Amino acid sequence: MPDFIYLASQSPRRAQLLGQLGVRHELLLAGADEDAEALEALLPNESPTAYVQRVTALKLDAAVARRKRNGLADAPVLCADTTVALGRTILGKPEDARDAERMLAHLSGATHRVLTAVALQHGRRRHAALSVSRVRFATLTKKQIAAYAASGEPLGKAGAYAIQGAAAAFVEHISGSYSGIMGLPMFETAQLLRDARLAGFNT
Repeated sequence: MPDFIYLASQSPRRAQLLGQLGVRHELLLAGADEDAEALEALLPNESPTAYVQRVTALKLDAAVARRKRNGLADAPVLCADTTVALGRTILGKPEDARDAERMLAHLSGATHRVLTAVALQHGRRRHAALSVSRVRFATLTKKQIAAYAASGEPLGKAGAYAIQGAAAAFVEHISGSYSGIMGLPMFETAQLLRDARLAGFNT
């Protein structure tokens, strides 16, 4: 694996998971002059798979340009993005507690997909991977939904929940990658880092 990389993500969960792989890293965050939210805009009729891969690529493009613009030392840049999909419907980050309640009501008693795309770039070389997991929620009562939405935990989370938080009590079944649902699939990320090493992404 590369000895050091930049992680272009504000998510403390991704930093924690990357640390579990033993990879030294520094955060490479968007500046105040960058409109990071605009990169997440959904295109008409875009599938969840196409969406999460496109957004990850755009975020990585922005991060690579940011590293150069800031004159930072050369090293691989890692970026990831996660989306929750119910069928072809993408459930993004809720605007407020009421929007979180709406999303959770849709997820109640249903199986949804959590897609996390990961991409790593150094120089002109880019490696990418996609993790797709399936999560089934129990049937939730209105009281459960309202209490969880009011807790504030759903805000800033795709699909209005954090599986590593209180929402773990809603999950009946998982098929796929738990770390991918958290935001950084460990297996796929480790594979990208190994491929990077073999491809000469050394630092």
